[in-house]
Amino acid sequence: MPRLEVRDVSKQFPAVRALDGVSLTFEPGEVHGVIGENGAGKSTLMKILSGLQPATEGHLILDGQEIHLKSIRYALSLGIAMIHQELDVIDDLTVWENVFLGSEITSGGLIKKAKMVEKTEALLKRVGATFPATKKVEDLSIAGKQLVEIAKALSHEASILIMDEPTAVLTDRETESLFHLIGELSESGVTVIYISHRLVEIEQICDRVTVFRDGKFVESLSKGAFDEPEMARLMVGRELGDFYPPKPPRTLGDTVLQVTGLAVEDHVEDASFAIKAGEILGVAGLVGAGRTELAEAIVGARPIVGGEMRVDGAAVSFKSVRDSAKAGLAYVSEDRKSTGLVLHMDVIENTTLANLKQYCSPFVNAKKELESTETWKKDLDIRAGDLKAEIMYLSGGNQQKVAIAKWLETNPRILILDEPTRGVDVGAKREIYNLIHRLADEGLACIVISSELPEIIGVCDRVMVMREGK
Repeated sequence: MPRLEVRDVSKQFPAVRALDGVSLTFEPGEVHGVIGENGAGKSTLMKILSGLQPATEGHLILDGQEIHLKSIRYALSLGIAMIHQELDVIDDLTVWENVFLGSEITSGGLIKKAKMVEKTEALLKRVGATFPATKKVEDLSIAGKQLVEIAKALSHEASILIMDEPTAVLTDRETESLFHLIGELSESGVTVIYISHRLVEIEQICDRVTVFRDGKFVESLSKGAFDEPEMARLMVGRELGDFYPPKPPRTLGDTVLQVTGLAVEDHVEDASFAIKAGEILGVAGLVGAGRTELAEAIVGARPIVGGEMRVDGAAVSFKSVRDSAKAGLAYVSEDRKSTGLVLHMDVIENTTLANLKQYCSPFVNAKKELESTETWKKDLDIRAGDLKAEIMYLSGGNQQKVAIAKWLETNPRILILDEPTRGVDVGAKREIYNLIHRLADEGLACIVISSELPEIIGVCDRVMVMREGK
């Protein structure tokens, strides 16, 4: 008997049908991969299975009995837990407080702090974390916060564990620890539902894979019957061809940015490089190597304690992102959910946010904003049925395109893209790669920070490597 069965489940939002008559099963102890392009419906289904959203139509069968998931708490009571792609931790609390938030261990009305700290330490060891349970979450890296999310899910001892892009921000070592843990969970009978855009991971750890496209079930394949090319073909409904754009010789312009001996306290030491107009410079390195801190310092989002920068040969010192934007620099951050977009604002408002002054005279010209956003929608193939809908309802790939459009709005000459395809499907990745090359052909200097070496090699003209801030 399947552990969990989905029968003819549909989900209708005001502007889009996110799921359309989906049926599939999840077996006890299997690692079941769920893949599809952004907007294919996979995350919507997982939100339904975790009690976050109700289905519009259809049935859910758990261990032979129909269930109606009324809330996340109710789903947890049935043994269904989910690790969300969007980090859901509270920075002001410690690690142990986050792990047991809402399910505190008490005795006689008193919270048993020592017991929760002890249990959290054991969970952190299981997921391969090296920080203590008493550490403030705000002091952790994005990868550290993801490990806290995983530990929190494990604390519920679920029989069905849903993982949505769990390795997107993890190092290779942390990913290896997670895969070992998934193997242990599977052997103990836990059903692991694993969503990832990294098809090599799906092929490596999954017993079965189900492909979604345009809100519909496409096919389920057992291990041995799927590989990366076949999964990619099923996801996009066509052959992808060459994944990375060709690199014909490009005429480079003058040096537009020169960084010499730049230092950021506790993060970057003596960083020096230059980039020319029309060049794509890759920045490689492990998580924590100082790549993001370097980028933030360049655009004025982080203080510089040493070194100098020159733009077009002139010395510059930016006190804010606004200052650097005026000088023609733009930075698309690695975390679109927290620092790239305002999730409760609509697509139009997010697109024009960095260049809002251009639409005010003195009040915001809504018609002009709409026209500009429609232009970007067409140019970047942003798939949004309603531009006035909150951007949180767009898929990850379309959110990323809006984050890029927001900064292209400022007409930059130097564009820094930090993990530009994190949490983005194969089709949208290819579109972003083509966009980067098109921008370089138009004369932009593009700096691409990425943890994916194939991406760095496939997209960039030149690569610099960072290690331990150098």
